[in-house]
Amino acid sequence: MKTELIDVSPTKKEIKIEIAPDQIRTAYDRISEKYAKAVRVPGFRPGHAPTSVVRTRFKSEIRSEVLRELLPEAVNNAIMEHSLAAIGEPDVHLDNSEALNQLGTEPISLKVGVEVFPEVKLDKYKGLEATRRLRPITDADVDRTIEGLREASASLQPVEDRGSELGDTVTVSLHGTFPNKADEEDIKAEDVEIVLGGPGVQAEFTDNLLGTKADEVKQFEVTYPEDYNPKELAGQKVEYEAQVSAVRRKELPEVDDEWAKSLGEEFDSVDKLRSTIREDLEKRAVAEADHHLRTEVMGKLLEAHQFEVPDSLVEQQASRRLESVVREMIGRGIDPREAGLNWEGARDEMKVQATDDVRATMLLEQIAEEEKIDVTNEEVEAEIEAITIASRQPKEQVRAALTKDGGERSIAHRLRNRKALDLLVENAQVTEAPWSEAKDEGGEQNDE
Repeated sequence: MKTELIDVSPTKKEIKIEIAPDQIRTAYDRISEKYAKAVRVPGFRPGHAPTSVVRTRFKSEIRSEVLRELLPEAVNNAIMEHSLAAIGEPDVHLDNSEALNQLGTEPISLKVGVEVFPEVKLDKYKGLEATRRLRPITDADVDRTIEGLREASASLQPVEDRGSELGDTVTVSLHGTFPNKADEEDIKAEDVEIVLGGPGVQAEFTDNLLGTKADEVKQFEVTYPEDYNPKELAGQKVEYEAQVSAVRRKELPEVDDEWAKSLGEEFDSVDKLRSTIREDLEKRAVAEADHHLRTEVMGKLLEAHQFEVPDSLVEQQASRRLESVVREMIGRGIDPREAGLNWEGARDEMKVQATDDVRATMLLEQIAEEEKIDVTNEEVEAEIEAITIASRQPKEQVRAALTKDGGERSIAHRLRNRKALDLLVENAQVTEAPWSEAKDEGGEQNDE
């Protein structure tokens, strides 16, 4: 067998393979004899049909078996001969299919496309320059959190002495018809709560339900915008009859010690609540600053190490990113099929991010190798414990799922890369700078 390696690119190699006629003939003769002994041919006793007759009658089957025997072995041997760390399945093409018509009389030529990991040459990775910006926590930040807690503690109180106003919640039963589509099924919905003037509420609902009281009936028309979601209503005109059953106003609790105590035993006063909120916000600010510092250091490493990465790994990472987006949409109650997104365009954008993800992973792996970074069993156990707490599942169940999916190896790999990034941050030239909202904007780098 002859082979020739062609460097197509740092991640793509092509091997030209020529399988010698004598090797083909040996396999052809052996498989033909096997068929001659096993098959039945009319006019001959079982196992006594001439090989030439068997080869003619079972030409396609014998040829397929010869190729199944010779080609995988030839491809594997060629990959090993040239010491290639192949990714995925090789792409095999016959160069001279005419050689299959008379097996063993001339060589079979193949072209094999192989995707490989590129050689990663480390340049400077210690002493990378980065800036750390810590968000200052102000009284206004604490006040906003307090207001959020008040909103969460708000109650809805019945309104009986006046008509509904902006901000009130009006409970209605709706019956909607489509004047332009007589065959369209009517809309029927009971006890729909509408916050007048609230986000996402069509202006027609607010305008027509202002000033209403319980037991009133209102009739009005709503024209939905062309980009409305759900799409079934986009661009549609609907005539509604709304039966008002209740009008309620939002009542926020007073910010006093009693309210603070209602939020948890650890809060004995408003002052204690405010101090705890500030501490939590400051911890988040530190975590946020650390995250952005790590992202910037990783970005600087990527800038200094530009190299081609395997397409298949980019495709896999882009798919994972896309799946993550879909899961997030579903978690927020959005049907991805109805979101009106350009999924092809989104996937193309994700390929750019995925390319950086793959390059980052390969760089961190190389640095971990260079720095002899290891992960202990105890560290893997601690990570499994953290996953158990976050997922709120029994530890045995988490471990079983991870073991099934090769997860413990994956966890060790991720921890090793995280340690490599920790090393980069620890050895970076970090400058402390004032907080800036503009500087905080930007993408997020996958550092695991």
